[in-house]
Amino acid sequence: MDQTVDINQTWPDTIFAHFKRVDIRQVGYVPDAGHSRLIQRCIDDPDIEDVVLTTEEEGVALVAGASLGGQRGALLMQSSGVGNCVNMFSLIKNCGFPCLVVVTMRGEWEEFNPWQIPMGSITEECLRLSGFSTYRIDDPARVDEIVGLACDRAFGESTAIAVILSQILIGKKDWR
Repeated sequence: MDQTVDINQTWPDTIFAHFKRVDIRQVGYVPDAGHSRLIQRCIDDPDIEDVVLTTEEEGVALVAGASLGGQRGALLMQSSGVGNCVNMFSLIKNCGFPCLVVVTMRGEWEEFNPWQIPMGSITEECLRLSGFSTYRIDDPARVDEIVGLACDRAFGESTAIAVILSQILIGKKDWR
């Protein structure tokens, strides 16, 4: 398997390339526009079991189960989903499962929905308090470096890592 990541890809493709590089085989997600390209890449790959979740905390059990079954999993969610997972994150911390979470932010730059702002303002702190190391990405030029490090740490150290994709990175949502 090629170990290099083409920096000329779009950032969701770069994340997907790292998923393949570290042999992630299960990806759980609640459908999200910010993750749509990455989700589609996972759906299209026959080596990845894509799992549509009813709620984000199911994804915590998914990555724990993947680890118990000898596979690697990742969880994709929006910042509002982090609040749904706080109790379930204790499973990751207490059992020492590797956990890679990629979070698209809401409640930041040019947010149109005021209901997203409260959770968006505490997402990173919630993740840290739940035992995650966090890496925030605002610049697409840093995606390769940061996601690569996050993948290597999560699975190399069996630790909880959250990559936070800022709203400025994913772009302004326009619902007109």
